Amino acid sequence: MDDIRVREFMAHDYTGAVDLWSSVEGISLNESDTREAIVAFLDRNPGFSAVATDGREEIVGAVLCGHNGRSGSLHHLAVAKELQRGGLGHRLVDFCLLRLAEANIPRCNIFVYTNNDVGNRFWLNYGWTDPATWKVLQKRVTIPPTDRSG
Repeated sequence: MDDIRVREFMAHDYTGAVDLWSSVEGISLNESDTREAIVAFLDRNPGFSAVATDGREEIVGAVLCGHNGRSGSLHHLAVAKELQRGGLGHRLVDFCLLRLAEANIPRCNIFVYTNNDVGNRFWLNYGWTDPATWKVLQKRVTIPPTDRSG
């Protein structure tokens, strides 16, 4: 763990991050995780996301972080299996929370599948709460068909 460095997630980290995310149980990638989509997310939220690299500059941890001006959100926190339970996940989250605090963002949300037991344990043990007072609803965004009648 001594040679692990946490730093800002840059566009050139995309392939290494996707390789890591694909190897970690509980992370699900979709059309929002293309290179173009991730680079656009990083561009809209410069300096908020983080990666951890080992002595060979291999990505061994990654997390996406952004905000909408009112609240932050974290996505895809992952740590290489051999380094899990060593504090690296906390270091990555702390990187993000510090950036949010510096931007005066008062709260942060995470998105974790209810059946992701490992992920839920991590977040609850780290002090995140499940207020169960609201739920996330989702709708696919599509371009409506053009009205050709007029």
